[in-house]
Amino acid sequence: MQNDNLSPAQCRAGRALVGWSQQELCERAQVARKTLADFEAGKSTPYPRTAAAIRMALEAAGIEFIAENGGGAGVRFIRPTSTATAPLPD
Repeated sequence: MQNDNLSPAQCRAGRALVGWSQQELCERAQVARKTLADFEAGKSTPYPRTAAAIRMALEAAGIEFIAENGGGAGVRFIRPTSTATAPLPD
């Protein structure tokens, strides 16, 4: 994604495409669940480093973020770049 901005809607959509709960994304991105929940609800904006960690976790699972480019920002599923979609151990 050219623009480093990640919208709450893109985050929710990306998470839905890979079938992750908020907790799963938090574990993979190493961010607090409240931080993610508040961001996805539009209640707060995460620090740039936190937003980057969220974005990178989703990208590693195969999510590509599509910039605004006049047509509307979005997400799509592409081939995962790692084993990020493997189940987490208990």
